[in-house]
Amino acid sequence: MNELNIAKTLVLKRKEKGITQEELAAYIGVSKASVSKWETGVSQTKGY
Repeated sequence: MNELNIAKTLVLKRKEKGITQEELAAYIGVSKASVSKWETGVSQTKGY
């Protein structure tokens, strides 16, 4: 089974859309720091 790398996928898709971390953060209602942490793998979203 292929491993899904959320951090790399998030960076790739954000860059494909041509938006900044700040723009993505504002769109989904989180801080820019959260987006940065997700993209670097420092912090992960919790899936329920």
